[in-house]
Amino acid sequence: MKARPIIYTVLALILVAAGVYTLINNKKKNEAETAIVAQKNTDISVNVTQAKYEHITNDYSSNGTFAPYQELSFPSEISGRIVRVLVDEGSYVKVGQTVATIKKDQLEVDNSNANAAYQNAVVDNQRYENAYKTGGVTKQQLDNSRLQVKNASAQLKQANLRIGDTNVRASISGIINKRLIEPGSVVSPGTVMFEIVNVSRLKLKVNVNESQVANLRVGDEIDVKASVYPDADFKGKISFIAPLADASLNFPVEIEISNTSNNQLRAGMYGTAIFNSKDSGTQHAMLVLPKDAFVNGVSSSHVFVVQPNNTVKLTKVVTGRIFGDQIEILSGIKEGTTVVTTGQINLIEGAKVKIVK
Repeated sequence: MKARPIIYTVLALILVAAGVYTLINNKKKNEAETAIVAQKNTDISVNVTQAKYEHITNDYSSNGTFAPYQELSFPSEISGRIVRVLVDEGSYVKVGQTVATIKKDQLEVDNSNANAAYQNAVVDNQRYENAYKTGGVTKQQLDNSRLQVKNASAQLKQANLRIGDTNVRASISGIINKRLIEPGSVVSPGTVMFEIVNVSRLKLKVNVNESQVANLRVGDEIDVKASVYPDADFKGKISFIAPLADASLNFPVEIEISNTSNNQLRAGMYGTAIFNSKDSGTQHAMLVLPKDAFVNGVSSSHVFVVQPNNTVKLTKVVTGRIFGDQIEILSGIKEGTTVVTTGQINLIEGAKVKIVK
């Protein structure tokens, strides 16, 4: 009876020992597999390129939209009721052309009253002038009479202007883009009646960066293309170069283009300004790298150079001009130097890499 507990105890110890042995072996196996995986993952996969010399033209282009040469929301200057509207949307108008008339019955009455008041003031003043010569009135009374003539004259001129304003005249030449009134409409000073646009000439508004704007001058002739007329060529001249860059560090530039006789170009269309370099024919080959090669952007001036042992070295370069996605390299690396283009975020100085392409 005493032998059975001893046997059970021995069996239990054997089972515990076997379990411990199994755990130890499993741990060693896992550690070995982890070490293998870690060894395999030591190399960081990257894409690379080689610094090389290329012939790059200084020609470049910039996209923008065509805007009208002149644009005006035409307001009323007086209060009244519209009697006639003489133009429709799409009508061409010239400066000074009457486009609408406002009822002027009341204004004519006011004008008549102002004229009568002025005539009375003139007659009264003449009597004061004669009386002053004989001492019949004082200098102050004469001055008041003269002042009344001036006031009456000003009121008459104002009444005449209001009468003139009942004939609403276009202040710019162009096309009626919107007509916002009808006969019977009541308007007041500031009420917008028409929207007039002048598209006999247009302005193409584009943006250029600082390296490009340095070569531009007001008056330079520029080739222009319109997206809806890919086979047509237009010519324009730079009419404005902004002295201050915008938030994206680009400079707004306006190019003035004469429209065709049938106004083929329309405001709001997309256009492209093609800036032809003056020295594009003599451009020499230059050492370049793509923008993607730079760590944290071109402004950092640092790239990861791949060494012969497949490790990387953080290298500072001196950059020059920017040509689209290509950056001129003035010094820091030589032709044929292998540089990382993707995967830099995972790299540090001396890291080992695996080149994918």
